[in-house]
Amino acid sequence: MEAHLFDRAIALAPQGPGRWLGRTDPAYANMVGPYGGITAATALHAVWQHPERLGEPVSLTVNYCAALADGGFELQARPVRTNRSTQHWLIEITQGGETVLTATALTAVRRETWGSQDEPAPRVLSPNAIGRPNMAGLVEWVRRYDIRIVEGAIPRVWDGSGEHSRSTLWVRDEPPRALDFMSLAALCDVFFPRVWLRRATRVPAGTVSMTVYFHVGQAELAAVGDGWLLGQAQASVMRNGYFDQRGQLWSQAGALLATTHQVVYYKE
Repeated sequence: MEAHLFDRAIALAPQGPGRWLGRTDPAYANMVGPYGGITAATALHAVWQHPERLGEPVSLTVNYCAALADGGFELQARPVRTNRSTQHWLIEITQGGETVLTATALTAVRRETWGSQDEPAPRVLSPNAIGRPNMAGLVEWVRRYDIRIVEGAIPRVWDGSGEHSRSTLWVRDEPPRALDFMSLAALCDVFFPRVWLRRATRVPAGTVSMTVYFHVGQAELAAVGDGWLLGQAQASVMRNGYFDQRGQLWSQAGALLATTHQVVYYKE
């Protein structure tokens, strides 16, 4: 059976303890280099397959130091502290001897405790009611997802008439793929730049740092399977060339799977 394009894109070749070689995949190409979500997923993949890993991902922070060029790259991942139930990681991607990405991750052995979800999923039309994908494939990576926007679509006219920065959408891999931590990390980056929506002006923009918090374990992800996720993203402030973006991803059953925060650079 042929591997899913996502698995091909995050594949890593071991080169020794904590070291791998990877290669960008044109299927996830962005305007410059690869889609940031696939790069974040690749960094997490190194932690996931590391023989010393303890537990499951709880958080991942990725800092995009420079644009990853098309072609090969080197990746290193190592645990810097292991406690009884938690483990802290450092990850680095280099190209041509220069660092292009740094990341930290926290993995942990999850224990059953009391819990509460105070962030309910928005009540929206079902993905079938919205119909076929309604997000234009501006770049290649967008074609790797079935995205059905409920509100906050990319402006059809760039006339500066934007009023808000919130988007709500259904999304899943295209073709469908069973959800795991790597694909969930990538899905946290499917939202187009909030400044485009708020200003209705298409300006250069790129993520500088992205954090993902995972709120479920493998069993809950397995229950989602290849089903739809409901996502929502909004900015809090846009000022002096940077804006933040906060986002959530729920399962179709309403379970909050992950939250994400980004800092994004933009130009006038």
